[in-house]
Amino acid sequence: MDDAHNHLQSPQLTSIASSLMSWAPPLGIARMVVNGTKESDWHHVAELAAAHPSIIRPAFGLHPWYLNQRTTHWRDVIEQQLVAYPKASIGECGLDRWIHDHDIDDQQKVFREHLALAVKHDRPITIHCLKAWGALVDTLQSATKLPRGFLVHAFSGSIETAHQLESLGAYFSFSGYFLHERKGTICETYSQLPIERLLIETDAPSMPLPEEHNRFPLPPEEDEIPVNHPGNLVVVRDALAKLRGMDTDELDDQLRMNFSRLFGK
Repeated sequence: MDDAHNHLQSPQLTSIASSLMSWAPPLGIARMVVNGTKESDWHHVAELAAAHPSIIRPAFGLHPWYLNQRTTHWRDVIEQQLVAYPKASIGECGLDRWIHDHDIDDQQKVFREHLALAVKHDRPITIHCLKAWGALVDTLQSATKLPRGFLVHAFSGSIETAHQLESLGAYFSFSGYFLHERKGTICETYSQLPIERLLIETDAPSMPLPEEHNRFPLPPEEDEIPVNHPGNLVVVRDALAKLRGMDTDELDDQLRMNFSRLFGK
């Protein structure tokens, strides 16, 4: 299995990251894309990739929540990391109208720079989008087509939007967070998407599963926010197999091919 999107570098997962080889291979987790979100965590992502090159695929990007923390040379630093790590991708980046006091114009400016890097360096890119689907489609349509395609992680838009994004090269990753009862409509969308365009993710330590599905509970943070263990990828895979009416071995083979097509072998 391959986790298409997580944040193993997060402080909440320090002990999990340090014991990676003791739990990931036994669970059948072969590869994971670890996404940076701001300049201050990129070196942690790089350190993990250097320590576990067979499992961790690093990704470097500016999440729209943290754009006000960026320096003037952020793009140069990403390029340095892309050169240092040939299997690295770009992300997490994107557009978000859900956050308070968002500046969509600034978000689009920075997002376009990420897209340009993906074209220049022939790398896949991982996109975050909340309540900005029209702006995302417009931005992608007006940009140079991404040669390697892109992942819309934890896609939660409509099936119509999915079809628009698919025509532009999108893949979509299913999250265990969608197992919450109120997310039934999103699960229905994933039952209709082309199987060749699907991946699975945990987004650990974020997007926790419902308590009854959480196979690897971790102590919550001080503000009592649940912490999602990346080992829950097994639960996500099983849930998607059930949703698609597929045998888990058959689904594993398909997801493995999809991951390799987007992120490389």
